[in-house]
Amino acid sequence: MSKPDELLVNVAALVESGQSNQMSLTMVTGGAVITGRLAPETVWREWVSEVLTDSARLGEFSAIFTATTPKEGPPTHLHFHVARILQGTVGIPETGGMYRISIKDVSAWTVGDFSYSDS
Repeated sequence: MSKPDELLVNVAALVESGQSNQMSLTMVTGGAVITGRLAPETVWREWVSEVLTDSARLGEFSAIFTATTPKEGPPTHLHFHVARILQGTVGIPETGGMYRISIKDVSAWTVGDFSYSDS
């Protein structure tokens, strides 16, 4: 999208203001379908920092994710956790990952997440 979807920006703003991680969303960006739950940026950054801190090779990068200043204005990115890239009949990774996607790059979206069942 050349201009971010105002409704999606409002959804992201509500997640940010409520500090909630319960909003499920599925979206398309660059041809990829990503499904998962949105998290406030500060919470998402903390989780990424914790994962990096626990890594022997990547620990030095953890501080980058916690050294932030609050931004003014509407959100510009969606911050997913327990998210999967849907491909065929599987979600990658199976356990869910953490993704940051620019709202202006979302070409389609819907509320809720998709999951597969064996039945």
